[in-house]
Order: sequence, then C-alpha cells, then structure tokens
Amino acid sequence: MKESDLGDVCPACGLPRSVFEPYRERVSPNRLFILALDIHPIAIHLSQTFVALTPMLIIFHWIFPNFQEVIVHSVINFSIFMLPISLIASTISGIIDGMTRFKTLKTPLLQSKIYYSLAVLILSFAQWYTASNLENILPTFIISIFIFACAVKLGLMGKALLNVILPGKYVPRKKKVVPTPKPKVEKE
Repeated sequence: MKESDLGDVCPACGLPRSVFEPYRERVSPNRLFILALDIHPIAIHLSQTFVALTPMLIIFHWIFPNFQEVIVHSVINFSIFMLPISLIASTISGIIDGMTRFKTLKTPLLQSKIYYSLAVLILSFAQWYTASNLENILPTFIISIFIFACAVKLGLMGKALLNVILPGKYVPRKKKVVPTPKPKVEKE
C-alpha cells in the first residue's frame, strides 16, 4: 500500500500506522521471478488432491460398495499411482523454492519439512504396493491416513514459513475484553 493511502489505521488489518515500516524489496529480480512462478504451491496442491482423494474415496466405497465400483476403483488406483509422481515434483520444487527464498535448506523448519516429505514419499510407495489388492483395501486406507496426517503437518509448517518472509513485524491484536454487565439489584 502506498504510504499516502494508509491513514491512521490500516483498512485491511486495523493495526495503527505506527506499527508499519516502509517496504524495502530485499530479494533480487531473478529470485523474485522464480518465486512469482509459484511452482511449489502448484505442485503441492496437485499432490494434496491425491492425498485427500484416496482415503475419501475408500470411505465412499465402504459406504456405497455397489456404486460405480469400477470407476471408483479406477480413480483410487489412479490417485495412488499419481501420488508418488506428484510428490517427487513437489519435493524438487520445494528444494528450488527453499534455496531461492532462504538460500539454504539447513534451517530447522526446512529440515523438518524435508523429513516429513521423505516420510510421505516412502509411505506413498508403500501405499502403491498395497493397492495392488483392492479386495483388501484396509492397509491402503491406513497408510493413506498416515500420509494425510503428514501432509497436514507439512501444510502447517509451510504456513509458518510464509510468515517468515513477510516484510516488517507483525504485532498481533489483543482481544477485546467485553465487560459482563452486573445484575441489577432492586432496592425495596
């Protein structure tokens, strides 16, 4: 936002003008170009689709076992087959994004993301192996739940990383305490 448009309070977040500082771009144009492509977020959303779709379709199949069984099995198999491929793309794009954004992969949060990513990748290959027998789909479902849990953790860690790169300091607003009205006591 232009400083002249700010006013005394930010119209978006309600914070006072005093907490804002002038924005200075600290990222080179080449790095900004790579980051602006949003390759990693796109790759992540693709793999997240497969992560969420597999357990959801398995549950759907258990509830409605005779509904379009061939189609449901085909979509489950396709999701399981595509997950490791999309995860490899997500991992490569994450490494590029991390190196571009932070110039290192050695921060504790990035290291944790790498470990969780490897766990998801290994679990996706295990899921791929167990899915060869959709007659006994319980092991595939259990693995898909573990993959889903790891994906949620990765998403939360990624959300924390987004806050790291924003310029300025964020000062959280204090919650307003609404006083509770005192009951009226009538005098006799």
